[in-house]
Amino acid sequence: MKLFKLASLSLIAGVTAASMDFSTGGFASANAQVTLDQVLSAVRQERSDVSAENREREQRFLAQRNQQQAELTRVRNQVAAAEAESTRLEGVMETNQARIAELDAELASKQGEFQELFGAARTAAADLRTQVDASIISAQFPGRGVTLQELAQTEQLPTEAQLRDLWEIMIQQMAEQGKTATFDAEIIQANGEAANATITRIGPYVAFSNGRYLTIKEGQLRFLSKQPPGGITGAASRVENASGDGFVRGAIDPTLGTLLDLQVASPTLRQRIDQGRFIGKVIIVAAIFGVLLGAYKWVTLTMTAGAVRGQVRRKKASKSNPLGRVMLAYENTNSNDVETVALKLDDAILKEVPKLEGGLNLIKVLAAVAPLLGLLGTVIGMINTFQAITLFGTGDPQIMASGISEALVTTVLGLIAAIPLLLLHAFAAGASKRVTQILEEQAAGIIAEHAEGGRA
Repeated sequence: MKLFKLASLSLIAGVTAASMDFSTGGFASANAQVTLDQVLSAVRQERSDVSAENREREQRFLAQRNQQQAELTRVRNQVAAAEAESTRLEGVMETNQARIAELDAELASKQGEFQELFGAARTAAADLRTQVDASIISAQFPGRGVTLQELAQTEQLPTEAQLRDLWEIMIQQMAEQGKTATFDAEIIQANGEAANATITRIGPYVAFSNGRYLTIKEGQLRFLSKQPPGGITGAASRVENASGDGFVRGAIDPTLGTLLDLQVASPTLRQRIDQGRFIGKVIIVAAIFGVLLGAYKWVTLTMTAGAVRGQVRRKKASKSNPLGRVMLAYENTNSNDVETVALKLDDAILKEVPKLEGGLNLIKVLAAVAPLLGLLGTVIGMINTFQAITLFGTGDPQIMASGISEALVTTVLGLIAAIPLLLLHAFAAGASKRVTQILEEQAAGIIAEHAEGGRA
């Protein structure tokens, strides 16, 4: 095609050139005749080349078609051979299954009563393996679970050695349940690394090292993530340090680890407080402030009452106590009128009463507000609980636990805060009233003496 285009261009150029040369005369016609012959030759050559190329393509296509047909035939033959082999293997499998059924029936017939016995042995091995894997005794005697697993999962007749191992492990488990033993074993640390340590075990109940309790998980000993209270850990230390003679009081977990796991799962005091959220913290702040104020008022009023009682026994007035200041007010009165003296003494007592009762009303208010804040936290917690139920349903109790914890913790905190505040208010108010009563009694006595004509 490119040659044809070139030839066409040459023809056009030749014709143009011939037209131009014709106008000027000379040899223009001869040059034009030569150019057209070249174009014709080029066209013929191009047609011949295209025909040859098409024939080559056709031959190549026919050759490839023959090869593809042969490949298809080969693949079909392979598929047929594979299907035949699959049919043969299915027949072999059916024959083998029938033979296996015959052999199983023959085996059951020959085993007779022993089949039931061996089945019971495998069941006992499986049950004992579950108990052994979860027992801290296995930390002292490792590898027992592997032996029991082999016996429990075997499809053949148990050997005499396997039955003997089952019996020995049962006896060993029973014997070790009544012993207190000390042995060395590996303990998985908090960082995941294993370290050797001396372990003390009390039967299958508890195990501890250096006064810290252990638990067994996946056949490995680990320290509890949170240790029990000091009294229980102290019992572990006493057992570890006990001599061979006499008895030592210790602590065991009769549930084989359940109580210790509950101890780990139970929240600490800080976690309980955090469950109360903002309302709980407000209650705690109010309680601390009220208790400190109540204790301060109770102590100061008690000391003031002692000072007033001491002033009663002395005739010389002192400015360090309320009664002394009332007596000084009487001594500074120049009037002999009884009513005037009474008014002066009442005025002096009224000046002392605010000092005695200052802060008591605040304590009383805090004692009343604390349970109300607890009730507010309860309502907020229940609102959060119902909102969680609305969003997620009641399928997962943990979703509702946060709101319920907030409701209950704030209620408890409110009551805990209100009870001591009420007691402190009662004690402080009683001390204040006793001092005020003494002041009024002494003032009445002073007025009576003044009315009789005597001055103290």
